[in-house]
Amino acid sequence: MARKGELSTGLSAAQTFVLTVLIERPGASLNELAESTLTDRSSVAAVVDRLVEQGYVVREQSANDRRRASVSITATGRRAMRRAASPPPTIVLINAIRSLGPGDQRSLSSGLTALAVAMGVDHGPSGMLFEDAVKKSSRRRRAKA
Repeated sequence: MARKGELSTGLSAAQTFVLTVLIERPGASLNELAESTLTDRSSVAAVVDRLVEQGYVVREQSANDRRRASVSITATGRRAMRRAASPPPTIVLINAIRSLGPGDQRSLSSGLTALAVAMGVDHGPSGMLFEDAVKKSSRRRRAKA
């Protein structure tokens, strides 16, 4: 599902997730995006940085609060989202989890927490779901070169 969306738009699933949120919440701050995407601010900021570089979003200083940056989708970003074949997989996943009853949500949370501990990935900030780690590491290699 994630690969199909990436092929149709040229965007990662995490990028389409952020764009979907921005369609619903134009002018959102990075903190608001982090809250809406259920991830940490630094992870969503990295995705937004790539979207800015590609011209899909703009980041501007808020007119009301100079300490706040607002992020808005551009016409290019809207066109890319119209080409998307289906909702981002993260939206599908979150909607499915929200459709579960409270007991099932608690069981899922406990099970996923135990899995994260068993995998040794329970410390540190959470990354954007479906974000490609390979792209991040290749970007670091280019920066060092």
